[in-house]
Amino acid sequence: MRYGKKRNHFESKLLSEINVTPLVDVVLVLLIIFMVTAPMLQMGIDVNLPKVKSKSVDVTEEKLVLTINSAKEIYINKNKTSLPDLGVKLESIFAKRIDREIFMRADRDVPYGYVVEVMSIVRKAGVDKLGMITEPPEESR
Repeated sequence: MRYGKKRNHFESKLLSEINVTPLVDVVLVLLIIFMVTAPMLQMGIDVNLPKVKSKSVDVTEEKLVLTINSAKEIYINKNKTSLPDLGVKLESIFAKRIDREIFMRADRDVPYGYVVEVMSIVRKAGVDKLGMITEPPEESR
């Protein structure tokens, strides 16, 4: 004879059932989170506006820098190029490189539309990362 409380068939059946209410709560919370964050996941051109605080660029690697001066002249590092030739030149440069990253410097007097047009050509040339080079903000004393 065993000592202790004897369980009947009804008590053991209650212990085997799974409560799905917490599972439904978690699924609904995840659904709300995904619905809120989905519109923010759209692809766009990453732009840092001038006069911002940012970390400095590592100068041990040779970086590709695209410069637009106030006369709308475009330079890849120190080599001058024209807007129609920019895409072809970038494609040929990035065919030999593993990292598809470029940094862009634009004079503040260059119209915004022109800068966006150049950025579009850079993206179409297959650049994965486009960084903007800016000046640090002036400290007010």
